Amino acid sequence: MFDKLEEECGVFGIYGHPEAANMTYLGLYSLQHRGQESCGIVASDGHSLRAHRKSGLVADVFRDPVLFERLPGQSAIGHVRYSTAGGNDEKNCQPIMVDYVRGSIAVAHNGNLINAQELRNELEQLGSIFSTVADTEVIIHLLARTQSDSLSERIADALRRVRGAYSLLFLTETRMVAVRDPNGFRPLILGKLDGAYVVASETCALDLIEAEFIREIEPGEMIIIDKKGLHSLFPLEVAQPSPCIFEYIYFARPDSTIFGREVYGVRKEYGRQLAREFPVEADVVVPIPDSGVPAAIGYAEQSGIPFELGLIRNHYVGRTFIEPQQSIRHFGVKIKLNPVREVIEGKRVVVIDDSIVRGTTARKIIKMIRHAGAKEVHVRISSPPTSYPCYYGIDTPTRTELISSSHSIEEINRYITSDTLGYLSIEGLLKATCGSENLEQCHFCTACFCGRYPLKFPRLKDDRQLGLF
Repeated sequence: MFDKLEEECGVFGIYGHPEAANMTYLGLYSLQHRGQESCGIVASDGHSLRAHRKSGLVADVFRDPVLFERLPGQSAIGHVRYSTAGGNDEKNCQPIMVDYVRGSIAVAHNGNLINAQELRNELEQLGSIFSTVADTEVIIHLLARTQSDSLSERIADALRRVRGAYSLLFLTETRMVAVRDPNGFRPLILGKLDGAYVVASETCALDLIEAEFIREIEPGEMIIIDKKGLHSLFPLEVAQPSPCIFEYIYFARPDSTIFGREVYGVRKEYGRQLAREFPVEADVVVPIPDSGVPAAIGYAEQSGIPFELGLIRNHYVGRTFIEPQQSIRHFGVKIKLNPVREVIEGKRVVVIDDSIVRGTTARKIIKMIRHAGAKEVHVRISSPPTSYPCYYGIDTPTRTELISSSHSIEEINRYITSDTLGYLSIEGLLKATCGSENLEQCHFCTACFCGRYPLKFPRLKDDRQLGLF
């Protein structure tokens, strides 16, 4: 991605497996692309909950095998996090675990609540004391206040108050509960492993532990898993499902199947459609690795222009690095990507990526490609211009930071110094996602492109902060 949008979060849970914490660790490892700031696991032995949560990558946080001896039990839930609401302070690591009058409960959340601040203000006026700044904690306080008898009714009562995107996993001493919001913004998958039920954000987590894929959890569905088995209900208000199209464009792993289709195939089709909409005479198609690769393959197949890996990515770059005192042009880009001169020199190059956010990184990469000897650089983006922020679980910049919100495509083309620039149309995006014969049933959320948000925001003083005006 030319300018990286930050991933949201990933959740994983398993019920009825003798190595529940180990399986959850592996599941989180597969979902690491969805959040690299912090991670955590809460496990139940049938009598009590135990947790380990910390900032860092999964492999680093759970480096010590002794940790798994401290997380005994046959059920566990886990979370990888990038902070969409709340800071990156360690106190905001998930799953959040609390003790209250009815026992212990833990929750892991992928998404973002658009009325969290409104509810938090109300709850604080009623005496609630918050220990984190994460919007997820609002759900815990609402759940603790409800007078309903059963766990499913208490969770439903709490969720009827919140609005926004949530794929949730709850864990008590004896039960695991999975819930997906009525709009179905974020994916949530159900599987099975040797009699144990598994819930995860993506199917790639099932693949690693060799679990069987059963189905997707439906928008608005709640699944309760306990010693009696699995029970499904739909206690929430019905809404028009509007899953996030950016899951296909960028966030989900290419080897996952979400919203009924394999991500890799959809991204290739984006590239094919892009070639139909914006053909160009060129010598080579080069992706921005890794996110631009499937679309670049599709573009090359459709156009007949050879596909080459003209940029090589360094996969071992940490989150920070020390710049040398002597200035190196475009150091931040060059440490991550390096051009293959033999592929690029003297060529008319089509550069494929999934999006442009601010445009600054795109400008540096194009200059680097020209420095490697490219004769022409034609940029093709396998999504429409990202002009509006997302408030449903993706950490997008404010609208003023999004280059396409205030600049025309030709102005962006001049700024990033490409010879030509083409974005996939919204119509082409939906056609490639659903197929032309299914466009009437293609109800994906495309708010980041068109500004039409499926859920209206509360009328608070932060409307300007939300970037709506």
